[in-house]
Amino acid sequence: MQQADLRPGDTVAIVAPSGPPPATLLREGVRRLEGLGLKVVVGAHVLDRQELDYLAGADADRAADLQAAWCDPAVRAVFCCRGGYGAGRLLGLLDWDAMRAAGPKVLLGSSDITALHNAFAIELGVSTLHGPMPACQLLAGEGGPEPLSWASLQAALSGVQESVRGDLVLVPGRAEGELSGGNLSLLASMCGTRWQPSFDGRLAFLEDVGEEPYRIDRMLTQLLQAGAFDGVRGIALGSWVECGDPYPVLRDRLAPLGVPVLAGLPAGHGSPQMSLWLGRLGVIDTESCSLSGPNRDGERAP
Repeated sequence: MQQADLRPGDTVAIVAPSGPPPATLLREGVRRLEGLGLKVVVGAHVLDRQELDYLAGADADRAADLQAAWCDPAVRAVFCCRGGYGAGRLLGLLDWDAMRAAGPKVLLGSSDITALHNAFAIELGVSTLHGPMPACQLLAGEGGPEPLSWASLQAALSGVQESVRGDLVLVPGRAEGELSGGNLSLLASMCGTRWQPSFDGRLAFLEDVGEEPYRIDRMLTQLLQAGAFDGVRGIALGSWVECGDPYPVLRDRLAPLGVPVLAGLPAGHGSPQMSLWLGRLGVIDTESCSLSGPNRDGERAP
């Protein structure tokens, strides 16, 4: 099920399923989205706070904002304002039947929003957009949006998955399939739940931030032992900011799967942050060191 492209005049809702957004960045992010001709509405509880200061308000309120935005027929897209922690706490509070009945629309976010990407794919069968968020420095910083990240996001919102180039091949080859995944820590945390990830018949996209190599090893081992990689067709590795040198452990854990592994994609954390459609066709080609997807006509992007 594929969502229609966003156009000027469409309404987008901003919600805070995870951490609390800085009000100044949120205002600037809204202004920049409005500069694209979009009408922006902000969830009622986005600037709430609570005793656990790493959460943007109470779980029930954050879930209510997300569900209200998704079920509002006037809203074409739901943008998560930032990551942090907390999206996974909402999964058992959402009325998935009501959200399913609302039909497909765009969900944008990254990092902790991986919990929603994975759950939305399982519960709603929709593709979602992994990319920079409105209340983050990449889009709302004082110097203006980071140019490559901003251009990639606009292209993705218009229905085009631009080719994203890596800089390292761990295992050569070419593979095609639906792209799935996101932040490694979040994916590992969902093992053993109703929303356990599976890359069967798919391409896996993985990235993380601030994790030592041995912790990356532990999380990959957990996913491997849970069977998440059974049937995977290829693996695209994004950024590993402040993770030391992750490539020896990534090669050690992933190369034995015998599928193409492309690394060094500028997606995840860091700058630039290119936008990737999860739940849509992707192609890994290590000869061109690229991950590409279909364009508006369904053909592979150059």
